[in-house]
Amino acid sequence: MATSNSSGAAPFSLWRWAWTQTRRDLRASGMRFLVAAVVLAVAALSAVGFFADRIERGLQRDAAQLLGADLVMVADQPLPDTLAREAQAQGLRTAQTAVLSSMARLPDERGGEARMVALKAVGPSYPLRGHLRLGRLAADGSVHAERDAPVGGPAAGQAWVDTALLAALGAQVGDELWLGEQRFRIAALIASEPDRGTGFGTFAPRVMIREADLATTELVQPASRVTYRLLVAGPSRAGDADQQTSSLSRAQADAAVQRYTATAMAHAERARGVQVETLDKGRPEMRMTIDRAGLFLRLVALLAGLLSAVAVALVSRDFAQRRLDDCALLRVLGVSQGVMVKAYALEFAWMGLGASVIGLAVGWLCHLLFVSLLGAILMVELPPPGLTPAALGLGVGVLLTLGFGLPPVLQLARVPPLRVLRRDLGQIRPWSLTVWVLGAAALGGMLMMVARDLVMGSIALGGFVAAVLLFAVLARVAVSGLAWLAARVAGRAPTWWTLGSRQLTSQPGHTVVQVSALGVGLLALMLLVLVRTSLIDSWRASTPPDAPNRFVINIQPAEVEPFQQLLRTSGVSQYDWYPMARARLVAINGQTVSAKAFEGERAKRLVEREFNLSNAEQAPSYNRIVAGRYQPGEADAFSVEEGLAKLLKLKLGDRLRFDMTGQVVEGRVTSLRKVDWASMRVNFFVMAPQAHMPDWPNTYITAFKVPAGSKLDREIVAQFPGMTVIDVSVTLAQVQGVLEQVITAVQFLFLFTLATGVIVLMAGLLTSRERRAREWAILRSLGASRKLLGRVQVMELATLGLLAGGLASSAALAIGWGLATQVFEFAWQPPLWWPLAGAVAGAVLASAAGWWSLRGVTERPVTVTLRAAD
Repeated sequence: MATSNSSGAAPFSLWRWAWTQTRRDLRASGMRFLVAAVVLAVAALSAVGFFADRIERGLQRDAAQLLGADLVMVADQPLPDTLAREAQAQGLRTAQTAVLSSMARLPDERGGEARMVALKAVGPSYPLRGHLRLGRLAADGSVHAERDAPVGGPAAGQAWVDTALLAALGAQVGDELWLGEQRFRIAALIASEPDRGTGFGTFAPRVMIREADLATTELVQPASRVTYRLLVAGPSRAGDADQQTSSLSRAQADAAVQRYTATAMAHAERARGVQVETLDKGRPEMRMTIDRAGLFLRLVALLAGLLSAVAVALVSRDFAQRRLDDCALLRVLGVSQGVMVKAYALEFAWMGLGASVIGLAVGWLCHLLFVSLLGAILMVELPPPGLTPAALGLGVGVLLTLGFGLPPVLQLARVPPLRVLRRDLGQIRPWSLTVWVLGAAALGGMLMMVARDLVMGSIALGGFVAAVLLFAVLARVAVSGLAWLAARVAGRAPTWWTLGSRQLTSQPGHTVVQVSALGVGLLALMLLVLVRTSLIDSWRASTPPDAPNRFVINIQPAEVEPFQQLLRTSGVSQYDWYPMARARLVAINGQTVSAKAFEGERAKRLVEREFNLSNAEQAPSYNRIVAGRYQPGEADAFSVEEGLAKLLKLKLGDRLRFDMTGQVVEGRVTSLRKVDWASMRVNFFVMAPQAHMPDWPNTYITAFKVPAGSKLDREIVAQFPGMTVIDVSVTLAQVQGVLEQVITAVQFLFLFTLATGVIVLMAGLLTSRERRAREWAILRSLGASRKLLGRVQVMELATLGLLAGGLASSAALAIGWGLATQVFEFAWQPPLWWPLAGAVAGAVLASAAGWWSLRGVTERPVTVTLRAAD
C-alpha cells in the first residue's frame, strides 16, 4: 500500500513505516517484555495443546483395540447369559473376561515367594479386536513380541504372565505357579494386550488363564472384587486376531452394534453396577492418570495466559503514554488518524504473530518432554498432532496482542496537534471499554477451550477477575488509610517515610493500578506454590512410617482365630480388624436410588457400585465425628462418611436401604464421620454402631505392617489360599513413579508461568519508571541525597509489595480451596500463616524487582531528567 502527498514528495508506504516502527520499538525494554509475555503464554498453552491433541488422536485411532471390542458391558456381578445370546442372534461376536486382584506364589520347593497380580480369565473367543502378542525375554529384561497368541487364551492348566512377575518371583517360563487352590504352568510371556488399558489397577503384573479354569482356583469369594466384562463386536477387521468371516456387511454390522448398544444401555439402567463402554465413551480408568495430569498442566497454562494478558495491557499502556508527544508531532505534520491507526495495528499484529510463531516453536519442543514423561502411561504410539493446537496458540497470541495491547495504543491516533504546546492534552484514558470487553471475552473463550473443564476454568478465570476487582477496591481503601495516617504523624515521622507515603498517596490511581498489577502477578505465583506444595503433595503423599503396608480381605469367619494366631506368631501385634459386608444402596427415604437423580460423575459412580459396610461398637479412633452422635449399640443406625453424605446430599435422620445379597438392611443416618483416606487404614463409607450383626453375610478385613524380613505374605497364601493379600507398599511405589513423572512435567511448565509472573511484576513497575524519575529529579534539585531517595524507594516498593502480597496470598487461598475441593478432590488444609508469608514475600519480591527495573534512575543527572520531562 502506498500513497503520495499533494506536494509531489516521494510516495509514503504505510507498510514500510509500520515495519520501521516495529524494529525501533523492539529495542525498548517494555516492548521486549510484551513479546516475551506472549511467547511464554503461547508456548505454555501450545505445549499442553500439542500433547493433549496427540493423546486424543492416539486414543481415537486405537479406540477399538484399546477397548478390545466395539462395545463392552462392565459389571461387578456376572452378567446374564441372555445378553451374549441376544448379541449373537444379531450376528455380533462376543467374548467374556473376568479380572480380579489375587496373590500368585511359587511352589514351596521353589521358595514359595508370592506377589499380588492382576488375574484375568478370558473366554474362548477373546480377543475380538486387536492382537494379544506373546514374546521372549531379551537380555535387557524387556519382552520382544514374536507371535500372535491363539484366540481363546492359554490352554487348560496354563498361564501367560508379564515379565515383571518373573523378575519379582525369580521364576522362568516353564515353572509352576499357584493361584488359589490351583496349580498352573507358566507357558508364555505377554508382550502386548489389546484391552489392558491404563490406570493404577493395571500396574500389578498380569496373569492370564482361560475362563474355565477360574472356578478351580476358588478365588472368587463373596467379598471378592471381580470385574466382569462382556465384549461385543461386529465382523472381523484387518488387525484383529480372529479373522472369521461374517454374513454381515460393514454397514449392517455398525447398525447391529448401534441396536445392541441401545439394548445394553437399557439393561444398565435397570441393573445396578452395570456400565456400558463404547468407542465414543472409552474406558474411564484407561485415562484416569493422564486426565489428572492434564488438569494440572492446563491449570498452569491457564495462569500463564492470564498473566500474559495483564503484562501486555501494562506494557501497552506505558508504550502509548511514551508515544503521546511523537504522535502529536505527527499530527502537526499532517499524518491522519486513519494512517496512524493502521500503522499501529500493523505493528502490533506483526509483533503478536511473530511472538506466537516463536511461542509455537518453543511449545513444540516442550511438548516432546511431556510425551517422554507421560506418553508411556497410555501404552499407545502417539500420532503427530493436528492443526488445532497450532491454530489455538496463534489465536491466543494475536488476541493477547491486539485485544489487550492495542486499545490504549489506538488512542494515540486521537492525540490533538495542540499537545505540542499544551502537555496536559490528549492523555491516555484508563479504559477503551468496547475493545477491552471484546478482547477479554474472546481470550476468555479460548482459555476455556484450553481448560476443557468448566469447573476449573470458571474457578481460575472467575477467581482472577474477582481478585482484580477486590484488589482495586482494597488498594484504594489502603491508600486512603495511609493518607490519613501520614496526616496524623506529619512532622514526627522520619523524612524518608514522609516522602514515601506522599509518593503513594499523591496519585492514588497510579498506586491502585500498581497494587492490582503486582497483586495479580503474585497471585499466580502464590497459587502455583500452593499447587506445588499443598495439592501435589496431597496427591502423592506417602504413608506415614507406622502405617499398614498390607491389607488382607476375604477372611472367612471360620478362619479368624487361626489367622490372628498367625499374625501374633509373626510379630504383628497391632492391626486393624473389621467385619465387612458388600451391599448396594437401593433407596433413600423410601425413594429408589437412580444415578440419573444425581449430578456429577463421581456421585453417579458411587450409587452404581456396591458399598463395603462394616459394624463396630466404637467408631475407629482415626475417624472424627463431625455431625450427630455415634451411639454404641444403637440399633437401626448408620454412620456415614462426610464426603459421601455431601455427594449424595444425605443429612442426619435420612433412612438408607441396602440390598445385601438379597437381604434388605435399613437404618437412619445418626452421625457423619470425617475419614482420612490417605491414612492407609481400614475405612468404610457406612458403619453400623453395633458390635455384632449376625444377619449380615460378613467376611473380615485387616490391615497391618509386615515386620522387616518377614515371610508373612508367603505363609498367608500357603495356609489361606482363598484370602487376598494386597501389598500396598509395592502398589504405592508404582503409583509414585507415575506421579513423579506427572509432577516433573507440571514443575517444568511452572517455569513458564513463573517467568510470566516476573514479567508482570517488572512491567507494573516499569510503567511508573519515568514518573518516578521526574519526581526524584525534583527532590534531588531541592537537596535530597541519593541515600534518602534510596530509602524512599525501598519504603514505597516494600509497601506496595506488602499490600499486594497480602491480598494475593489471601486470594490464592480462596482459589486454591476451590481447585482442591471442586476440581482435584483433595483434602484441603489451608496454611493459615499464608497471608503473612505472602505479604513478606511480596515486599521482598517487589523491592528486588523494583531495584532491577528502576536501577540507574537515581543516578541519572537531574538536568537530563528535567529536560526530558519538558
